[in-house]
Amino acid sequence: MLKKTLDISSSPHIYKGGSTNQIMKNVVWALLPVVLFSVYSFGLNALLVIAMATIASVLTEHVLCRLSKKESTVSDYSAVITGLLLGLTLPPSFPLWMAFIGGVIGIALGKYIFGGLGYNVFNPALVARAVLQAAFPVAITTWHPAFLPNRFSTISSSVFTWPFMEPTFDAVSGATPLSAFKFDGVTTSTAELAFGQISGSAGETCAVIIVLGGLYLIARNMMNWRIPAAVLLSAFVLSGVLYLINSEVYPSPWFMLFSGGLMLGAVFMATDMVSSPITPLGLWVYGGIIGILTIVIRIWGGLSEGVMYSILLANAISPHIDTVIKNRVYGTKRKMKAA
Repeated sequence: MLKKTLDISSSPHIYKGGSTNQIMKNVVWALLPVVLFSVYSFGLNALLVIAMATIASVLTEHVLCRLSKKESTVSDYSAVITGLLLGLTLPPSFPLWMAFIGGVIGIALGKYIFGGLGYNVFNPALVARAVLQAAFPVAITTWHPAFLPNRFSTISSSVFTWPFMEPTFDAVSGATPLSAFKFDGVTTSTAELAFGQISGSAGETCAVIIVLGGLYLIARNMMNWRIPAAVLLSAFVLSGVLYLINSEVYPSPWFMLFSGGLMLGAVFMATDMVSSPITPLGLWVYGGIIGILTIVIRIWGGLSEGVMYSILLANAISPHIDTVIKNRVYGTKRKMKAA
């Protein structure tokens, strides 16, 4: 009598023990330094906003699973990532009740309505951010100064605004680097942008830490390097060409790379495995579209930032990229068109 069972299955037969939970957990670890620097820069305001967005995302995921009589999926860390990313895209003095609504929207409309993890068409955190920007345009474009001396002992009154009440902002910075360039023609030095000596959303103020988190995931083979490389390269080339044409009108490509949410979007949002293509060439095309659209919106659009809309638009056409660009079947030749 045989003591072993013969399992017959389709290829691939080589399996690496990495699971979705492990990948998501590593993404959380890569994001933690970004979160910590945000708290260091903006103090208790950033801590509360990021925590609220994360709690709302996890709670919504759990409640929806229970309502649909499914086992809770909060242990896969995907809801935590959605909450962290959403919180990092918000101004540090953003009202908590608005951040809570964003977390609910990100999970309910950006993820669960499509069937949950693995089925979402768009990045859930960016879906939430887009809705918040449409619903609360003033609050989401009111920036809080960084490195205030009392940032660990006081909290802005706007953070504790009652639901559906208009927030009152205590300390307001003049503008983010992108806003200063867009509306005043003033650029910020690359060093200040790279090392977070600026005002802005909680997670877009230190490009170096974001890059290090991305390199960690790439080294662990948990992120496809082609997407951030394509996003940053295309943005650099287009902005570099414009800068060479007229350096008095257009900012340097380094300014474009390190300002705003381009670095956070390229490393942690555009690389979402579900909403991005799967072919190597498709990844380059996908990333190139995001980088080019970002620069186009920043230069000629009405908004100072374009990363969010660029990624969402690229998410929408991602399935079509996979349809047009297909891998060659091993052992076959590409068909040549008849002359």
